[in-house]
Amino acid sequence: MVFLVALLPDVLGSDCEFKPFDCSDIYKSGQTVSGIYSIYPLGDDPVWVYCHMISDGKNEDNVGWTVIQRRMDGSVNFYRPWNQYKRGFGNVESEYWLGLENMYQLTRKNKYMLRVDLEDFTGKKGFALYSSFSVGPETDGYKLHVSGFIAGEAGDSLTYHNNEKFSTFDKDQDSNATNCAKQYLGGFWYKTCHAANPNGLYLWGEDGTHYAIGNIWKTWKNNLAFALKSIMMKIRRPS
Repeated sequence: MVFLVALLPDVLGSDCEFKPFDCSDIYKSGQTVSGIYSIYPLGDDPVWVYCHMISDGKNEDNVGWTVIQRRMDGSVNFYRPWNQYKRGFGNVESEYWLGLENMYQLTRKNKYMLRVDLEDFTGKKGFALYSSFSVGPETDGYKLHVSGFIAGEAGDSLTYHNNEKFSTFDKDQDSNATNCAKQYLGGFWYKTCHAANPNGLYLWGEDGTHYAIGNIWKTWKNNLAFALKSIMMKIRRPS
C-alpha cells in the first residue's frame, strides 16, 4: 500500500506479541480511541488502517469498526488500475482504499456487518447499515456479497451491486455492455452501472455537467448528480 506510516507510533508496543485481526480486537484490548492502528489479517505482515471505534457515541455494541474505504477531501485519486485496487492505496490518515485482497482475507473467516457513513456539503449526515458483508477471492473477481439492509436514512444503494465482480478501467467485469468504470470514472462492484459510486470523482456537491461520475449514494439524495463531501465504509464483527 502507499500509506504514509513512517511517523506513526507503535500504539501497542514494539515487543508486544498481540496481533489483532481487526479493529474489533483492538477495541477489546482496551484501545478505545479512534485512530490509526495495525491489524494482521494476512498473518505476520501488518496492515495499517483507521479504526473508528464508536459510531454515534450511543451503543456499546456499535464499536470497533475497521474502515475499508474513506473519502473526505479529494486529496487522493481513486481512478486507479486493477492492481492498485487489489493491494490498496491512499493515505490512511485521510483518504484510502484498504485493498480487495485485504478485504477478502478479513471477511473469508469471520462474519461482518457493514456501515456506510455519509455527509453532504451542507453538513447533513446519514448512514446505511447492513447485517452481512464479505468479498470473495480474486479467482471469482473479488465478488461482493452484501445483504440485510437494517437501517439508515441514507437508504439502500448497495444491494443493487450484490453478487457483482469488481471492475476497474483496465479490468471490466461488470454486467454492462460497456465498461462502467471508464464511464463513471471509478472502481467498484458495478452492475449496469451503479446506484452507488463511492470511488468516483471527488466533486464539490451537485454537478450535472458529467452525469453520475461523482462519489454518489443514490438513495440518499435520489439524485445521481449529487456528490458527497465524505463517505466512509467500515466493517465490524456482529456482537
